[in-house]
Amino acid sequence: MRSGAVVAGTAAAAGMAWAVRGRSSTVFGPSVWRGRPGRKAVALTFDDGPSPATPRILEILAGYGVSATFFQCGRNVQRAPEVSLALHEAGHEIGNHSHTHPNFAGKRPSVIEDEFARAQAAIVMATSQAPVLMRPPYGVRWFGFRQAQRRLGLMGVMWSVIGRDWTLPAPAIAQRVVSRTCDGGIICLHDGRGTLKDPDVSSTIEAVRRIVPALLARGYHFETVSQLLCPMI
Repeated sequence: MRSGAVVAGTAAAAGMAWAVRGRSSTVFGPSVWRGRPGRKAVALTFDDGPSPATPRILEILAGYGVSATFFQCGRNVQRAPEVSLALHEAGHEIGNHSHTHPNFAGKRPSVIEDEFARAQAAIVMATSQAPVLMRPPYGVRWFGFRQAQRRLGLMGVMWSVIGRDWTLPAPAIAQRVVSRTCDGGIICLHDGRGTLKDPDVSSTIEAVRRIVPALLARGYHFETVSQLLCPMI
C-alpha cells in the first residue's frame, strides 16, 4: 500500500512539475513554444533586458538585417527606456517578462497580475506599444496566470531551444543552439541577468555573432515571435 502511495505521489509531483515548467503545458494559461513546421523560419528571443549590453546585440542583428523578440523586465525598461524605444523603432518585438523577475511558484494570483501589469505599463510608457506576448521568469507558471493573461491580453511564450547562456561559454552556447534548432524554432537567450544593473552577457553577445550567420547559412530566416506564430494565434 505504501509503495502504491509513493508511486502515486511521485507521479503527481512529476505532473505538477510539467504543468509549471513544461514547454508545451497550457495548464496555467495559453502558451506556445514553437511555430508550425514546414517553414525555414525561426524566432530569436532574448530575456531579462534591456541592459547596457542590449545595443551591442542590436548592432549584430542590424548587420544581418534580422529581427528578434525581446522579453523585457519592467524595472529594466524604467532604467533604460531609450533602449526599449530603439528596439521598437528598429522593428523588433517587445514582450512582457514581469516587472522584477520573481519566481512565481507559490505566489498569490494578485502578485502575478501586478508584476505583469507593472511591466506592461513600463513598456507602454517607453514605446507607446502594448506587448501581446509574455514569458514567465525561469519558465515558471502558477495559479493566477490565466487570469492575468486574459486581463492583459497576453499570450505565453516558452521556447524550443534554450542556450543556457547564463552558464556556458560562447562556443558551447552557439553549438547548442545551432545543433538543436529546427523549423519553427523559438530560441531563448538573455541580454540581461534578472534586474541586475550592468550584467556581464559577453558570452551571449559572442554567441549571437556565431548563431545568426550559422543559421542563415542553413537556409533559415528570422522572424519575430508574432510573425512566426501567425496565423496560429
